[in-house]
Amino acid sequence: MDPHRSIARPGTWEEMRAAFRWSLPDRFNIAEAICERWARAQPGRRAMIYLRPDGEVREYSYIQLSRASSRLANAFREHGLARGGRCAVLLPQTPETTLTHLACYKLGAIVVPLFTLFGEDGLEYRLRHSGAHTLVTDSANLPKILAIRDRLPDLRAIFSIDAREAGTHGFWQELGKAVDTIEMARTGPDDPAFISYTSGTTGPPKGALHGHRVLIGHLPGIETHHNFLPQAGDCLWTPADWAWMGGLANVMMPALYYGVPLVAHRMSRFDPERAFDLMARLGVRNSFLPPTALKLMRQSGVQPKGLDLRSVGSGGEALGAELLDWGRDVLGVTINEFYGQTECNLVLGNCAQVMQARPGSTGKPVPGHEVAIIDTDGNALPEGSEGEIAVRRPDPAMFLEYWQAPEKTAEKFVGDWMRTGDVGRMDGDGYVFFAARSDDVITTSGYRVGPTEIEDCLTGHPDVTMAAVIGVPDPVRTEAIRAYVVPTGAPGPNLEAELIARVRTRLSPHVAPREVVFVDELPMTATGKVMRRSLKDRALQDMQAGG
Repeated sequence: MDPHRSIARPGTWEEMRAAFRWSLPDRFNIAEAICERWARAQPGRRAMIYLRPDGEVREYSYIQLSRASSRLANAFREHGLARGGRCAVLLPQTPETTLTHLACYKLGAIVVPLFTLFGEDGLEYRLRHSGAHTLVTDSANLPKILAIRDRLPDLRAIFSIDAREAGTHGFWQELGKAVDTIEMARTGPDDPAFISYTSGTTGPPKGALHGHRVLIGHLPGIETHHNFLPQAGDCLWTPADWAWMGGLANVMMPALYYGVPLVAHRMSRFDPERAFDLMARLGVRNSFLPPTALKLMRQSGVQPKGLDLRSVGSGGEALGAELLDWGRDVLGVTINEFYGQTECNLVLGNCAQVMQARPGSTGKPVPGHEVAIIDTDGNALPEGSEGEIAVRRPDPAMFLEYWQAPEKTAEKFVGDWMRTGDVGRMDGDGYVFFAARSDDVITTSGYRVGPTEIEDCLTGHPDVTMAAVIGVPDPVRTEAIRAYVVPTGAPGPNLEAELIARVRTRLSPHVAPREVVFVDELPMTATGKVMRRSLKDRALQDMQAGG
């Protein structure tokens, strides 16, 4: 692999697509690609800038990450983690998060990234389903794990990066006992690297298993939406959590791969003023800013000082012409929109350096990826026709399978097309315009949220008979989560607050309903399925009638 770029030279979009060829070596390991080769060639090169919660800035070189992650890999192995074993990481953006990823890849183990806002139920499901053997967390999240530990028979070793409890291990203490060299697992592009859980409309969350090749698959999209990363002086940061595909595969891994300093910072809640200050203070030149973050930055009215941005990428929701104009005026860049999903990310994109953005479009197929609009039988539709956005396999960015769910994996494909569940159209110049979800997944604040897990949580309350969850339009979040609930009797004055709190605590604050509507019954099909589309149509009519 070229250590700097996958796209040999900038040209027109069409020229780059025509010239691009994937290069997948027989042996490939993410830890080697994003750390070890730099540690050998330029050991003192700056790899990470960590802005601690107390405001102190610490820097880490590639050789420091290399030696510490080898020590950690040896410590993990001493406690029973082996090739193919699963190691969960429940941490925000910290050096320990990166070290855990590197250590696991060196062992050939599989990482399970977990969002720190998940509650006990959300964590228990993912840890049980993945069969995680090892877990790395901190004192802020440890109580949630200890509360469910007796329900996790596969979980054998818990490491805490700070304060410990009985039955857990000190991350740094165990690392310090181990040697700083290890023989890298001989992995290939298709060997599993991590499981990223994604929401769907039916059943519990699915675990998208990705191979080591996923890093290679992301490179063309990263390079283009950052106007040909890397350039001299580049420095990359995102407020998106590294537990999600956008933070992990769009920022953390590629920054280290390209030798671009990676900025890490715990931001429990997005603060526009703090984000502006961080970017100016630490010299951030490149950023992935989710649409909700951009909207909050614009609404804040803050006029940033000292920014020197070269590129900003955004994806997950449509930006629109006004936000693009604000980006040019305030951030000083044309925001490059891109598109993908957990199962196959960064397959559509924009690059302001070589193409004109079209408001409302998420861009064109990125070099190396084949994207089409298909009908239900998997036939590509002509330009301008509305259908489902699909990606052709094989594709290095595409998931290997859903963990322990072969039937769900099969359902994701029609022929060689991976179905995204998103409806859109492609114009004559290849620009794709997203229209809607073909299922009931809710897009809120950059997260894709499936209604089933929330509905199951709500119906677990003794005062709830049935529940249905939908997304309703919201100017900041794109969609706000609304729950329709059939109570067992007359709802008490505190029931709405209780239900919202239940979801916040048991699942996660980011999936909690903003509103609960009590109804006598839910619209059902003849076979007894809730008609969420009918609820959504009713909600839209009510909003229009209200002004």
